[in-house]
Amino acid sequence: MDKSINILIVIPARGGSKGIPRKNIRALNGKPLIYYSIKTALKSVFKPTVVVSSDDEEILGIAKLFGAETLKRAKELAGDEITLDAVIFDAYLNAEILFNTKYDFVVTLQPTSPLLKTKTLDDAIQKLIDNPEKDSVISVKNDTHLCWRKDNNKFIPIYKERLNRQYLPKVYTETGSFFITNTKILTQKDRIGTNVDIYLLKSDEGIDIDSFADWNLCEYYLRRKKILIVVSGYNEIGMGHIYRVINIANDILNHEIIFLTEKKSNLGYEKIKSLNYNVLMQQNEDIKDDIVKISPDVIINDILDTSIEYMKGLKKICSKIINFEDCGDGSIYADIVINALYSEKNIYKEKYYYGDKYFIARDEFIFSETKQITSKIKNILITFGGTDPNNFTLKTLDAIYEYCKKENIIIDVILGLGYSSFDSLKKFKNITIKQNVKDITTYMNKADLIFSSAGRTVYEIAIIGTPSIILCQNQRETEHLFASEENGFINLGEGKNISTEKLFNTFIDIANNYAKRKILNKKLLVSDLKSGRKRTLKIINDFINE
Repeated sequence: MDKSINILIVIPARGGSKGIPRKNIRALNGKPLIYYSIKTALKSVFKPTVVVSSDDEEILGIAKLFGAETLKRAKELAGDEITLDAVIFDAYLNAEILFNTKYDFVVTLQPTSPLLKTKTLDDAIQKLIDNPEKDSVISVKNDTHLCWRKDNNKFIPIYKERLNRQYLPKVYTETGSFFITNTKILTQKDRIGTNVDIYLLKSDEGIDIDSFADWNLCEYYLRRKKILIVVSGYNEIGMGHIYRVINIANDILNHEIIFLTEKKSNLGYEKIKSLNYNVLMQQNEDIKDDIVKISPDVIINDILDTSIEYMKGLKKICSKIINFEDCGDGSIYADIVINALYSEKNIYKEKYYYGDKYFIARDEFIFSETKQITSKIKNILITFGGTDPNNFTLKTLDAIYEYCKKENIIIDVILGLGYSSFDSLKKFKNITIKQNVKDITTYMNKADLIFSSAGRTVYEIAIIGTPSIILCQNQRETEHLFASEENGFINLGEGKNISTEKLFNTFIDIANNYAKRKILNKKLLVSDLKSGRKRTLKIINDFINE
């Protein structure tokens, strides 16, 4: 930046706005509208002179409060018919005398573009500095569409052929956010000149408040917060965390969502990316260094247990933190801990929300039908989550396949994205094997008995109401207390300790006991799991919007 370059920023703010009365000093998200343009200008790296030109004493008084210089506009320059060219030229002449400065560039900065960022303004100024042959730089937005014009009472397309928008010739519309003018061409009737360059704004920065609809849209963007979701999803822990935070993101409509996955979470990264969310992969050795660069307003962790060191570091970056399924020492530093898989045992603080009433169900389960129990078992579903690290799919098939083949019982196997032991299943004929299905509720409802693990799938099973045999993938899953007979499950504990013979005998006991399956079905359907998502999202949204 050349410190010898002098820049004048003029913010024109007339008192007689008609579309929105007293628009320039009306409160937008708690601040007068003109505050935003003054703040943007004063933060510029070019250290400009920032002047508000107005015919209104109240506007000038408020402008001074926020640090701007002021110029009282003459009455003859305050009428509806007066163009801004004359207003800016007058402000320029007066400022050179008042501040004893020869200005190289004059920026017209409209107060009606409150979302304009200082960096954007500085980049546009630098663009004109770097191109001295240009007379001006004006702000524009991409307005490329299939357009028509009226000619002799007929509507005629402006385009030559109908194409998708991305293939049409680019059309740009002035936003009015700023005009940056080389003072060599500035006159009472011209701020643009003949050699013009443009600066393309992002869609939100280009909003010009001209109506109450524009005003409300700006309110939305100003209140919008940056929510960072840090999440894990890989073979060892499965994909449940990924699916949960995707549901959370789907329900947070008023804020910007960014996902950040740990280095080893390639599976999770690819899944989130496939849904067109903004997702980043950890780049630094310490993920906190990635988080610092994002500078979020709120952090949601879904990475299992956190450490004290990790959480203390996050608190220096962000004041609002929500953790899911965190039983680690660092959880005490979270503002909210939500854990649907564990009971409230040993929990002593109000910020903890534990138990099945905080389960976040996917849409297909919220709108699903429940299972009607029949006297004879005809269909079996085997589904052990996103990765099935212990290959309980194989263990279950080894236990029940021959019996099911003999009794003509259909077996459906649903594998997750991370399942990798396909070769082990080749020996089983006439069974259906699918991976990462989109309509698992169909299979759960069709099944008369389900084999699964003790993760989030048990809640989904309970919503449908199909009796199930549970094999826990690890010690942590044995602590997921919802998967109990009290709630309608036959939980055999840690699956690697269960013999094939015991698994088979348990299967036969339930398969041949219609009355027991009816009782299990009734117990499964008692819990109001469908309301958990709404309940949990209210907690999250209330906290974000505090």
